[in-house]
Amino acid sequence: MGTTVTSKGQVTIPKAVRDFLGIGPGSKVEFRRAGDGKVIVVPLGKSRPASRFEQLRGHAGAGMTTDEIMALTRSDD
Repeated sequence: MGTTVTSKGQVTIPKAVRDFLGIGPGSKVEFRRAGDGKVIVVPLGKSRPASRFEQLRGHAGAGMTTDEIMALTRSDD
């Protein structure tokens, strides 16, 4: 998978790599040189890419208010 360096020294990170690293617009990355001379792109702020579960995690909606929950738990007996 290759890319071209622009006259400003910029490159586009291929989508497959961005997805694998879990990076998107505004993400910060660091370039590190490995002992064998290769350069490694490391996303900053996360220790690893988000799993499929983590990407979908959240809650389903606004949910019920405290008053609505209390009304369900109280009995009018």
